[in-house]
Amino acid sequence: MPGITAGFSFRPETAKPMRELAHVLLHTSGNDGLSSADRELIASFVSSRNDCFFCKTSHGAAAAHLHEDGERVVNAVCAEYASAPISNKLKALLAIAEAVQIDGKRVTKDLVDKSKAGGATDTDIHDTVLIAAAFCMYNRYVDGLGTWQPRDPSAYVEMGKRMAERGYSGEPEPQK
Repeated sequence: MPGITAGFSFRPETAKPMRELAHVLLHTSGNDGLSSADRELIASFVSSRNDCFFCKTSHGAAAAHLHEDGERVVNAVCAEYASAPISNKLKALLAIAEAVQIDGKRVTKDLVDKSKAGGATDTDIHDTVLIAAAFCMYNRYVDGLGTWQPRDPSAYVEMGKRMAERGYSGEPEPQK
């Protein structure tokens, strides 16, 4: 089984809370400040900085499925978010995510103030910090177990679509 699913299969009792956390953090109805597309972009961005191919590519595929600019915006964010075609709010939140990925103590008042000036709420900032911290854990889990990770990005397209549409709760697909 690829990536994180290998660890989840090995220890289903730890998979459940990890899936639930991912679902809460990434799969939102869009009624709050950050859309699911933004949340998936943050997850893919942090995973790219952690050099976790599986998480970068799978969450990048989910973000591409959800975002109107698709794969182009995902690639731009992971390459250099400061010049990516995204809102200033998201750029400021990615600066916070970048700080968390290195060391949570690097989140400064200046980074928070810039995010708020760009329109971020306290919940947006909280969730960005938690997504970044959680993806440091998820990335290390995937890579630390030495899981198999398909290298062909096209292998992730359907996975990203499923994650974007169904979330992470681990519930079975509805029967057609």
